[in-house]
Amino acid sequence: MHKATLNYAKQQDELDELSNYRNQFHIPKDKNGNELIYMTGNSLGLQPKQTKAYIDQELEDWANLGVEGHTEAKNPWLPYHEFLTESMANVVGAKPIEVVTMNTLTANLHLMMVSFYKPTKTRYKIVIESDAFPSDKYAVESQLRHHGFNDKEGVILWKPREHEELLRYEDLEDILEKHGNEVALVMIGGVNYYTGQYFNLKRITGLGHKHGCMVGFDCAHGAGNVQLNLHDSGADFAVWCTYKYLNSGPGSLAGCFVHERHAHNKDLNRFTGWWSHNKQTRFNMRDEFDVLPGAEGWQLSNPPILSMAAIKASLDIFNEVGIKKLTDKSKKLTGYFEFLLKQLGEDIIRIITPENPDERGCQLSIQVLNADKALHDKLTDAGIISDWREPDVIRCAPAPLYNSFQDVYYMVDKLKDILNKNQIE
Repeated sequence: MHKATLNYAKQQDELDELSNYRNQFHIPKDKNGNELIYMTGNSLGLQPKQTKAYIDQELEDWANLGVEGHTEAKNPWLPYHEFLTESMANVVGAKPIEVVTMNTLTANLHLMMVSFYKPTKTRYKIVIESDAFPSDKYAVESQLRHHGFNDKEGVILWKPREHEELLRYEDLEDILEKHGNEVALVMIGGVNYYTGQYFNLKRITGLGHKHGCMVGFDCAHGAGNVQLNLHDSGADFAVWCTYKYLNSGPGSLAGCFVHERHAHNKDLNRFTGWWSHNKQTRFNMRDEFDVLPGAEGWQLSNPPILSMAAIKASLDIFNEVGIKKLTDKSKKLTGYFEFLLKQLGEDIIRIITPENPDERGCQLSIQVLNADKALHDKLTDAGIISDWREPDVIRCAPAPLYNSFQDVYYMVDKLKDILNKNQIE
């Protein structure tokens, strides 16, 4: 049974077998040198302390070897993306042939839609969540325009019911029953950025495929946060960034999943570049294009090594811990966070994220009665780094690799103080 005391939080940290991993990350500090309580791993993950050494290794090899670093570096640059594949596949629950690290999130989404959004005059519509991340909405609208369709008529929104925030699968079923023969693609955020709702990817894929639709997911808020099990989901494709829960640094490279049933289909339409060409003949230069099998066959250019080095630094930690242990701790940590918030009074605090731990990651999206952004600003001034999203949600994500039960306790304690002062004022 949880207890709303600092001693209890300290005991939980002592029992936590992953607590020492916090020491492997740089924790931001205030101007007085005190550690801030960092709850925004869902926007930008913290830097692993080993990242600098990983990047320095590549800078050293570049300095000493120049172009020869492509083959002679400690971690040769030509196949560098391959050093990430197995660890990344483990994180997202895929086979190595299904995963590649390349480009950035929305660029990958467009590349996937080139291959898997195949509209006809009668089947051209795209289903997304009504409150999808804006970039997803912009991307699918631009694909519709590119193919000559109306970008408003072509988007079907999966909406929550009136006075609800969370989406219901029955409503998606209704959409596909009514419009399935008009839908070419179902493209959903695996974990909704606003509510933190983690969708059943396998169930959604099954619904889409039943009606002859391609199915893809934006897993930006899922990779490194929940057990995605992408292969078992049966999805045609998925994309994600690595700078949130995967701690690879601002704007770092992204990940891409293509289900193995498409791995050897050379007839799939795609945009290509020389890095998707057969590795054995890539440097012959004048050969006809010969596409690589698997997700690697969607690459365009040789990879930026410094960004990949940062990703490798983080993935090596994930590989050591394992996604199961991380999600187990996440459920405990977020469960305690939820318990403490409810102690403040459910008439004051409303959590719009699902209560079921299997339907969320570590993020809790909080609404506070009569609060505006001023409350978030006061939290920031009190040393709590959280995330404000209009119109009235504070997103907090205690990441299990570096957040502690004490972090959660202090965050809620500071929130309680601020609310009490507001009442007095």
